[in-house]
Amino acid sequence: MTVAGILATVVLLGHGSRLFSGTSLFRSLLPFAFSVLGIALLGIVFFSFWQRLKKHLQARSLLLPGAVALTLATIAALLITVGPFHNEIQSFRTLVGGRQEASRNALSHQVYAAYRRLDEAQIGQLLKRATPFQAVIAEAADHFSIDPHLLLGLAAVESSFIPRTSEDGGEGLFQITKVPETSKSQAAKIVPRDQQELGNHRYNAYLAAATLKHYLKEMRGDLFLGLLAYNIGPRNGGLRFIMEKYHAATFVEIQPYLQDLPRDYPIKVLSYALAFRVQKRTGSLLAYEEGKNAVRIQSMGIPGL
Repeated sequence: MTVAGILATVVLLGHGSRLFSGTSLFRSLLPFAFSVLGIALLGIVFFSFWQRLKKHLQARSLLLPGAVALTLATIAALLITVGPFHNEIQSFRTLVGGRQEASRNALSHQVYAAYRRLDEAQIGQLLKRATPFQAVIAEAADHFSIDPHLLLGLAAVESSFIPRTSEDGGEGLFQITKVPETSKSQAAKIVPRDQQELGNHRYNAYLAAATLKHYLKEMRGDLFLGLLAYNIGPRNGGLRFIMEKYHAATFVEIQPYLQDLPRDYPIKVLSYALAFRVQKRTGSLLAYEEGKNAVRIQSMGIPGL
């Protein structure tokens, strides 16, 4: 019952933060404060009622209270995870996460907008080309604890699943150029020496996964900055040097200073990654603007985020 109560509180707080959003003292702040007080009183009434009900249930069977509580907790968990409360959960995350979560939400909607602009026929062709490489990409992703759809999105942007040598020196499936020495050593421990060529798809995928993991760690788990660092590599001293130069701490803050660098790279990677996830879970590329697809797609989450 405690679990059910906590989940209900999350939904109610999220709904209240949406209903009374704003900075006005009388229209937003005080009404929200009163709603919190109301939720607390409602919780007291609910648990008081439950204590009385539990005695009646125990009179019939000692197992009955536990069964009822477990059922309610299960229903609450299903409703909050796959049910109609997606907006309330997002509002609760923003309420608790503050500025950081608000920034994350804004960037997420950039990804959803990029997904919406994807051409269905082009993505269908891309998905077909990805088929021969999905096994080795999934293997590399699993080894480095990376979402496989994220790694698929990375390959989609880098090579469109047409491994080749590019004019800028990029090689293979992930267009590998210069990678950190730690990434090389990690990949070398897994892939046999006679297969350690950038044209080898498995070695290429392991190098990419190890490199992305390296940059994610360097950027303290920030997915947008990690992807941007992967793309920039050691150019101009690397992303960390650029951020320190301009005293920028987040992806939003560094974007205006990347005029000659791919500011939208992380958005593109994540939109393709999302397309792979949607296709796997639904069997098709859902049109974002049709019916309730937007909410459905958002509830699936952006891979890696």
